[in-house]
This record gives sequence, C-alpha cells and structure tokens, in this order.
Amino acid sequence: MATSVRAKPDGSPPPAAPPSSPGPRGHRSSSGGWRSTLYRWDTKAIPYVFVAPFFLTFAAFGLFPLIYTGWLSLNRVELGGDPTWKGLENYTDLATSEFFWNALFNTFTIGVISTVPQLLMALGLAHLLNYKLRGRGFLRVAILAPYATSIAAATLVFAQLFNTDYGMINGVLGWFGFDPVNWESSKWPAQIAISVIVTWRWTGYNALIYLAAMQAVPQDLYEAASLDGASRWRQFVSVTIPSIRPTILFTIIVSTIGATQLFGEPMLFGGSVGISGGSGNQFQTLSLLMYEKGWVTGALGQASAIAWVMLLLLLIVGGVQALASRHNRKKLGG
Repeated sequence: MATSVRAKPDGSPPPAAPPSSPGPRGHRSSSGGWRSTLYRWDTKAIPYVFVAPFFLTFAAFGLFPLIYTGWLSLNRVELGGDPTWKGLENYTDLATSEFFWNALFNTFTIGVISTVPQLLMALGLAHLLNYKLRGRGFLRVAILAPYATSIAAATLVFAQLFNTDYGMINGVLGWFGFDPVNWESSKWPAQIAISVIVTWRWTGYNALIYLAAMQAVPQDLYEAASLDGASRWRQFVSVTIPSIRPTILFTIIVSTIGATQLFGEPMLFGGSVGISGGSGNQFQTLSLLMYEKGWVTGALGQASAIAWVMLLLLLIVGGVQALASRHNRKKLGG
C-alpha cells in the first residue's frame, strides 16, 4: 500500500526519495538497449529468413537457367563444344525454318482441338454435379482419377487403342462399315488422337474447378430467375456462366499454357519417331522441336532460341489474360 509524502509544516518541499540502485551503474540502460536492438532486428529480419529458401531455390533453378538460356540463344553452341557469338542469327534461322513454323502450327491446332472440347465437357460435368445427385462424392473422385494417372501410362494405353492394325478404335469403326484410320501416320488423325489423350486427362480437373466456382454463386440469383419463369438451361446461360466468367477465363489461360508446353503425350504416342513428331513431323510441337534440336541434333543455341520464343508466347497469353480480366472488372463495375 503506497503512503503519501506530505510537506513540512514550514512549507518546504519534502525530501526527495533516494535513487534506487538495482546494480552497477548503466547496467539497466545497457541491457534495455541491447534487448530493444535485438527485438528490432528480429522483427525486421525474421520474415526475410523465412522466405529466403524460396528465393534461393528460384534463383538457382529458375532465374539462372532463364538468363543462361537467353545467353545461349545468342550463340552457336554444339553439345559439348564452346559457344560462338552469333547475335540474333538463331532467331532469324527460326523465322526461315519450315520445321519451326510446322511445329508452331501443330502446337496451335492441337491446342485448339484439345482445349475447346475439354472445357466444354468440363463445364457440362460441373453443371450436372452441381445438382443433388446420388453418389456425388464418388462421381467427383471418379472424374479426377484421370488427372491422377501418369502421362506415360495414359498415353501408352491410348496408343494401343488407336493402333492402326489391332486397335479397338478401328475395330469399332469397322463395325459401322468405316475403313481403318491410320492414326499415327496421318496428320489430322494423329493430332485428334493426341488431343483425345489430353482431353481425357484434364477434363475432370477443370470440372472440379468449375464446380467450386458454381457452388459459390448465391442461390438468391437462381431463385429470382426461377420466379421469373427461367428454365434450367436459361439459368445456366444467364446466371451461372456470367457468375463464373473469371474462372472460365482462368481455365482457358491455363489450358492454353499447357497446350503450348505439350511434350509427353505426342512423344510417347509416336513411339520410336515420337521426338520428331511422326515420320513426317505431322504432330511435332514446339517442345518436341526444342528437345530434338538440343539433345538429338546437339544445337543448344537453336534449342535455347525456341525456348525463348515459347516464353514470349506465354507472356503474350498472360498479357491477353490481364487485359481480359481488366475488361471484365470494368464491365462488372459499370
């Protein structure tokens, strides 16, 4: 209990209390200064320590290979040899190479005929799973199973199904009176077969993304549309699609990026001629051409130039996504 100190009867101030001496002179201030300094360093440095492993890993396996590949693209480099400076010669050679334009066109066509059906089917599956069906949990796991399957296993199975001599696909076509299709040697049949593999593997993954977006749509919108007499199809077109438009745009961009980097499916589908994209390069993509230039031909400079062209294409796709997202935000805001 604290006691009050009163003034003396003559009005003079009370005597000052003797200063407390916890220890040697300056010990308290020195200890407090070190503690505050360590605390400031701790709060400022610890966050950077936590994120440092990511940046170190990115610098070693992401940034350095990117810069080194850019430097190689400006040189003539044979596998195991010394680089020779050539400037933009590798890029000008690509501009006049029919193999490059063929691979670029194949990448575009395979991307279109695999992405468009894939996203349409994923949208339809998500719409069906959004209703109260029996066994919805099992169906959601089942449609995700192809995504969990390895690329090698799925491609080898489909290669047997599309085999020209004994494949099941040609056997079914024969029941309806059609002649066998040469799925491996013909341009468009080969690209369709590869697109089927990509579509089979990624449809369920995109369907679950759409399903998650659909479940976030407020039910009040559907109730209001139902009171106005809208059918389920009209609700899907007028309520569901506009509400999940950002998600649809996201899946389009991600699928386009995946199509640009398509490698495993065409290489395994072609077998012994998979790296060259078939006997006539009929399904050779940019990734296969880059691999062939770098590790079969040994022209690492040309392979690096192809890699940077692919990076440029992906940056263009990202720019288109940014512009579309900004336009969508302005439209919703207006």
